[in-house]
Amino acid sequence: MGYIILLLIFGVLFLIAELVLLPGVSIGALLSIVCYGSAIYLGFDHSTTVGIVILVVAILSAIAASIFSLRAKTWQRFALKKEIQSQSMPSPDKELKAGDRGVTVSRLSPMGKVEIAGRMYEAKSVDAYIDPKQAVEVVGFENFSVIVKKVNQ
Repeated sequence: MGYIILLLIFGVLFLIAELVLLPGVSIGALLSIVCYGSAIYLGFDHSTTVGIVILVVAILSAIAASIFSLRAKTWQRFALKKEIQSQSMPSPDKELKAGDRGVTVSRLSPMGKVEIAGRMYEAKSVDAYIDPKQAVEVVGFENFSVIVKKVNQ
C-alpha cells in the first residue's frame, strides 16, 4: 500500500513539474500519467474498493495540483520583478543632432563606421557609397544607426 501512495505523490510532483517548469515538453505529463496509472492499477489489483478510492484520490490530486500550479501567485514566484533599464550602447540620437559632421572610418556601402566628435558610430549612407576618410553630415537616425550624407567640398 505504501508504494501506491508513493506513486500518487510522484504523479503529483511530475504534474506540477510539467505545468510550472517544463510546459510543452510533455515528459512530466507522461511520467505523471504512468505514476497515476500504475497506482490505479495496483489499487484495483488489491480490490475494487481500493481501486475506486485510488482513482478518486488521483483525480482530485491532479485537479488540486493543476489549480495550484496555474494560479497567478505561483507564477509570480518565478517572474522577474525588476525592470531592466540599461542598454548595450547609448542611442546616438541622444548624443548627436542633425547637422553634426564627422569622417567615415570605413566604406559606407551603404552601412559602415563613422567618427563624429571623437566617437565611433554605425552609420548608413543616404548616398550609394561613401569611401573612407570622407567628410559626412548627420541627417537622421534609425534605431542605433546614424544616417549620413556626403559633404560636398
